[in-house]
Amino acid sequence: MDCDLVAQAQAVLDVCRSRKLTIATAESCTGGLLAATLTDIPGSSEVFDRGFVTYSNAAKEVMLGVPSEVLARHGAVSRATAEAMVAGTLANSGVHLAVSITGIAGPGGGLPDKPVGLVHFAATSDRGQFLHQECRFGDIGRSQVRRASVIVALRMLLELAQAR
Repeated sequence: MDCDLVAQAQAVLDVCRSRKLTIATAESCTGGLLAATLTDIPGSSEVFDRGFVTYSNAAKEVMLGVPSEVLARHGAVSRATAEAMVAGTLANSGVHLAVSITGIAGPGGGLPDKPVGLVHFAATSDRGQFLHQECRFGDIGRSQVRRASVIVALRMLLELAQAR
């Protein structure tokens, strides 16, 4: 168990619990690591409602309603796709806060304009608050890209929760 990840997840859960907020996640390159990190903590069911692991484009379309046009025009790893993923997460869950992660963890799959380590994040609330972040972690290794992505997503959730 990664103590830093658990501590950050605990902070998110504590703030959300104190404000009676629920959260949902949509993950691509992290493959459920964010949801697993949150649910490793006892009592997380008071806050964590659900997680969508939408690794393929088809899953993004079917489970989250990401328009095929967005995927065709911008690709799976883009701000537009992260935004559509988080909108679908919020719409399909009825939670207070949602976050999405889509990126290229590597070692393959990178392109000159979308290199390994590129990850897009979006977070939103049922009150219309919205955050986007693009990170270029570099080719630091698959597990490290996934771990760094979970940290960013947790920070975004915490920021939204504290703003309420």
